[in-house]
Amino acid sequence: MKLAPGSWPTPLLNAIRTSNRYLLNPLMLRLAGRRNWYAAAIQHTGRRSGKQYSTPVVAERIADGFLIPLPYGAGVDWLRNVLAAGRAVIRSEGDDYEVAQPEIIDSGSALPLLSARRRRTFERVGIEQYLKVKV
Repeated sequence: MKLAPGSWPTPLLNAIRTSNRYLLNPLMLRLAGRRNWYAAAIQHTGRRSGKQYSTPVVAERIADGFLIPLPYGAGVDWLRNVLAAGRAVIRSEGDDYEVAQPEIIDSGSALPLLSARRRRTFERVGIEQYLKVKV
């Protein structure tokens, strides 16, 4: 059974997005990127404002960079900022990585690159798009 967010009612998705943005994300940023923590932080520059932002994400290290699942799709602000700038900084496991060449890929291309544990989780949740960046 897939728990794909795309199959959820829009009001529920909007409520989850809002609570994540204003409640969960600020709490997660305190831990994101630290050693032995599952979440990383992606630092990006606003496309219009030029302001620096940091957003908690799940980022899996792969041979030449990172894969980040996109459970809310490709329209989220942080992703649009990264694509516009063509670069970002990912803090993962206590280290900072300058990343570039952002590319949205589908699950067919992404899943073979992931660890077995993450692959099972992301397949079960039904994530269809991923951001691939190179270090």
